[in-house]
Amino acid sequence: MRIGVSLKLSPGRPEVDALTGVVTSDPRMAGPSDADRAALEWALRLSEAWSRDGGSAGVVEVVAVTAGPAGADRVLREALASGAHRAIRVDLPAGAPSPAVAAALVPVFGSEGCTLVCCGDYSPDRGSGSVPALLAGAIGAAQGLGLVAMEAGTVGTMEAVRRLDGGRRERLRLAAPAVVSVEGSSARLRRAPLAAVVSANRAPIRVVEPAAEVLAAARRRPPGTLRPYRPRARALPAPAGSDALHRIVQLTAATAPRTPPRTVALEPPEAARLVLDQLREWGELDD
Repeated sequence: MRIGVSLKLSPGRPEVDALTGVVTSDPRMAGPSDADRAALEWALRLSEAWSRDGGSAGVVEVVAVTAGPAGADRVLREALASGAHRAIRVDLPAGAPSPAVAAALVPVFGSEGCTLVCCGDYSPDRGSGSVPALLAGAIGAAQGLGLVAMEAGTVGTMEAVRRLDGGRRERLRLAAPAVVSVEGSSARLRRAPLAAVVSANRAPIRVVEPAAEVLAAARRRPPGTLRPYRPRARALPAPAGSDALHRIVQLTAATAPRTPPRTVALEPPEAARLVLDQLREWGELDD
């Protein structure tokens, strides 16, 4: 058997512009997330344990796979330096939706004979964490999602611990075929020696072209962009006055008549109508 590891090139620490809300990141800090590194570490530990106990089965190989453009090769080279046996990249555009990513990864794991797939539970770039579940559904495999620990049993079996709400834990017994996702705090990826890093930088990475329908789905974007509602700014006339005090009074409407606060008890339809009427009076809504 073989163990597959799904990795993703995540951007570095995001920086948010306080005025525009635009999110940027330094591409030099991009790499796999802590959860993906933990998934790779668990795959390497299981590979070592099952290779010792496999007998005639021999070495249980770890295959690192990612879906993305050429820049995503860096996560594969880190995996090779840490001990992965092979690396494969599915050539998809950056930012492909989760269903397209899962559809691109399934044939690769199938052709490699990966009966266990390890993933991170979610990526830090607003990831949905849905790829592991989509993989399990497409493969028809058991799921172990959000794990905090794993212990190898006989070849192809393991016991895992999953975090629950309220400080509780759930213990699972899994057997291949299975897809597991782990939290970033569950393990720390081993430090790669310098010789392995140099060798990984020269190692060949197999590039796979996805199916045409998968590539079309990866390039498809939703029709609109979701963002928090922000009312349009009201156009106000320029203040007039001989001194700054009069202009400030006009801008702030400090002397204008105001609706005094009041408490009303109404049925929901009447209360909603009253709120809308007040918003129109303030100029927040268009008729």
